[in-house]
Amino acid sequence: MLFGFPLLSLIIWLPILVGIAVLATGGDRNAQLARWIAFAGSIMGFLVAIPLYTEFDAATSAMQFVENHTWFQRFNANYHIGVDGISMPLILLNCFTTPLVVIAGWQVIQTRVSQYMGAFLLMSGIVNGVFASLDAVLFYVFWEASLIPMFLIIGIWGGPNRVYAAIKFFLYTLLGSLLMLIAFIYLYQSSGGSFSIEDYHQQPIPFKAQVLIFIAFLLAFAVKVPMWPVHTWLPDAHVEAPTGGSVVLAAIMLKLGGYGFLRFSLPITPDASHYLAEMMIVLSLIAVVYIGLIALMQTDMKKLIAYSSVAHMGFVTLGFFLFNAYGIEGAMVQMISHGFISGAMFLCVGVLYDRLHSRQIADYGGVVNKMPIFAAFFMLFAMANAGLPGTSGFVGEFMVIMGAVKVNFWYAFLAATTLIFGAAYTLWMYKRVIFGAVVTPAVEGLHDISKREFVLLAILAIAVLWLGVYPFPLTEVMHASVENLLEHVGNSKL
Repeated sequence: MLFGFPLLSLIIWLPILVGIAVLATGGDRNAQLARWIAFAGSIMGFLVAIPLYTEFDAATSAMQFVENHTWFQRFNANYHIGVDGISMPLILLNCFTTPLVVIAGWQVIQTRVSQYMGAFLLMSGIVNGVFASLDAVLFYVFWEASLIPMFLIIGIWGGPNRVYAAIKFFLYTLLGSLLMLIAFIYLYQSSGGSFSIEDYHQQPIPFKAQVLIFIAFLLAFAVKVPMWPVHTWLPDAHVEAPTGGSVVLAAIMLKLGGYGFLRFSLPITPDASHYLAEMMIVLSLIAVVYIGLIALMQTDMKKLIAYSSVAHMGFVTLGFFLFNAYGIEGAMVQMISHGFISGAMFLCVGVLYDRLHSRQIADYGGVVNKMPIFAAFFMLFAMANAGLPGTSGFVGEFMVIMGAVKVNFWYAFLAATTLIFGAAYTLWMYKRVIFGAVVTPAVEGLHDISKREFVLLAILAIAVLWLGVYPFPLTEVMHASVENLLEHVGNSKL
């Protein structure tokens, strides 16, 4: 309980209610009021989430802060929410990111400000609902609802091809979600009329049915991650999305797919997970190696970072299907780290785009001569994106590689190539944009980052370095839940 309210409900519904209040401010005449209400709401959303960590019992794998109320009694669907060591860090990441995207759009967004700010707050509460749901119907409602704010953010405030990118994003994710709904209906029927996700974890399911359910879940979660070959919507969405949309898309929305594998695919279909593990590992390694090579060929900074996200999320799915603690905990650390680093990289591109209105690498060069403070921040995040030891980008990748070595040396070898490709495409972009002589008149007129931009990048820099140097506070809270998951999945009959 917090302020007399159940904590998890407060974390979910406070941003949604503030988002509605922001929408109610009306048109652009009250733009400044909308900004301040959105900022206050996002800060409150983060503050009320802090007790999730401070009051969390890391010694148990049981669900905590549980609330369970009857919703649709006829179908036995309940408002059932709770968190464990897997979902709690993701909620904190979401609540941490929301104030940053509100600040990032403070001066950049000048039209329909209330709708823009309100969309991010609504999405923050909805995503918290996805991570906290312990009822399949509730999960599905929040899961589908999360599409709407992002669809509007891309479609209204995006680039020239924003409508195409928004529709592609929506259709890709919707198709997989419908198959997930079919899987939920089967589980409801076979469980005797329960939509409880925890009941599904304990339910014995025939092997053939497990395989079909796994594939249904795979098509829903693989699109969200996104895994190769259903990743093609992501570069288009990133390129067209406004800076705040790209930050939330990379830092938060991609994590919904990773979370789905841990909450549904592995515990509900353990036999099928083992049976199809090699396929998942191969798809993950293709993402790591092949998409890394594609990133090398990009001329658009946003598209390069988008492809690097696909490669880094390939590490996440690889770690899940190694079935050891190093792999799964490393994948979880990688998800949190990727949230910090990819968000920071897109903010850095946004800083340049706000000044020159170009994302093309060839339009830059010599930026360090005009923006030395920005260049220092950008270098830190570029190094973290390449997996430099001492940054958060190294920790998760190292743990997953350690887990891969325990399973198969060649898995680890191929996974480790991301350290080479990541350095190649990230530092090659950095060198061409930041170093060299100033050759274009537009770069000559650049000015260094403002106080607002400095605060944003400094907060993310601290997060990247903190997690890189001292990841224990994160790994500690997830360890019991990961061990419990492995014990459950290890009971597979295969």
